[in-house]
Amino acid sequence: MSFLGNIFKSDKLKEPVDLSLIGTDMHSHLVPGIDDGSKTIEESIELIKSLYDFGYKKIITTPHIFTDYYNNTTEIIIKGFDNLKLAISEAQIPIQLEVAAEYMFDDSFIKKYRSGELLTFGEKYILLELPAFTPPNELLQTIFNLKIDGYNPILAHPERYSYWHYNMEHYASLKDRGVFFQINLPSLSGYYSSQVQKIAEQLIDNNMIEFVGTDLHNNIYLNEVDKSRFSKHLEKLVISGKLLNKTL
Repeated sequence: MSFLGNIFKSDKLKEPVDLSLIGTDMHSHLVPGIDDGSKTIEESIELIKSLYDFGYKKIITTPHIFTDYYNNTTEIIIKGFDNLKLAISEAQIPIQLEVAAEYMFDDSFIKKYRSGELLTFGEKYILLELPAFTPPNELLQTIFNLKIDGYNPILAHPERYSYWHYNMEHYASLKDRGVFFQINLPSLSGYYSSQVQKIAEQLIDNNMIEFVGTDLHNNIYLNEVDKSRFSKHLEKLVISGKLLNKTL
């Protein structure tokens, strides 16, 4: 290819990735009114219909459990989910729905874990989110304990933790301890930042990703999910055979 050809070579696909090849979305915020995701049943129905139109056959929605902001309990989540599931049935959207949670790794999470109060999915998977600015001191020990107790921790959007961006050994250390990684589709559209997109792509290139999620909150996220379907790295991930979404 000529020099000019390299300059103008597109980093986007001409045709979008078929998200039915992913099958199951396992990270979203679609139980209305209990966190920073969907605000109403009507909004949730619209978002879920859009995911169905993209090709998803199943959604495992994961409301935040984050004591300082969204102090949800299992009871709050299940009650809201039951109302959502009924509304989706009445709207005649033929998609399978389940619910779990996205747990912020904080003192409250440790207490819930020790008391056995965890919402899991699939093969005892548990979705964990880390603090935005500093990794928790107890992370590695708690990961070890979770694994010993039969849980399979999934780290939500590892590409967004800026404190690890310049040392990939931190990611490798977690992989060595059996932690699964889940990237967000909007990361591949550049929604969060070009640096987050770069790390997401690097994690894919290094074969570190087992799950991909929409992290869907609202129509802004939905538009970014749509854009991400033209990512060459998403195509690479989907055809790699490493994704486990369809096993859920």
